[in-house]
Amino acid sequence: MPWLNRWRQSALSPAAARAAFDTLPPVTLPEVLGSWLGEELPTGHPLDGLLAGYGWKGKRFTSADAVDPLVFHQGSGDVAANPALIPLGLPLAWPGLARSAPARRVFRALLPVLATRRPKARLRAVSHRGQVSTAMIYDDLPIIDHFRKVDGGRLLGLMDLRHTEQPYFFLLSRESGKL
Repeated sequence: MPWLNRWRQSALSPAAARAAFDTLPPVTLPEVLGSWLGEELPTGHPLDGLLAGYGWKGKRFTSADAVDPLVFHQGSGDVAANPALIPLGLPLAWPGLARSAPARRVFRALLPVLATRRPKARLRAVSHRGQVSTAMIYDDLPIIDHFRKVDGGRLLGLMDLRHTEQPYFFLLSRESGKL
């Protein structure tokens, strides 16, 4: 995928990112199940670069009704965070503060408090941009992550967050050895 290599090197415009998303085929629920490593893809969205700075690892899809939408690196293991406890409005209102070293340190210190053992999202077939594909619907937030298949081991994600004009894009790569 030449567009993916270009995207990793420099940001795509939101329109170009949507166009790339629209060229990809849908993905079925069984294809999504497993653990996935996340990579942010810049488009100028206020959340660009934020998750990586906080130690985002990816997502875990155990079943249609058991999804960990935000998994972070924590010491020697991984922690599934409860997205409802993370102030997503902060990076939208004060991006400089959200990206600061003190904010990252506070987040890392609070991660055990933000952790959850309960699923916080579910997977469903959803029509978006003219195709029905698997999407992740957050339980407590107005967010839907729509997925399209890049290839057998990668998914392009488009986060549709209410009250933001443009979507946030990310790439998921299947974590080897984990289905």
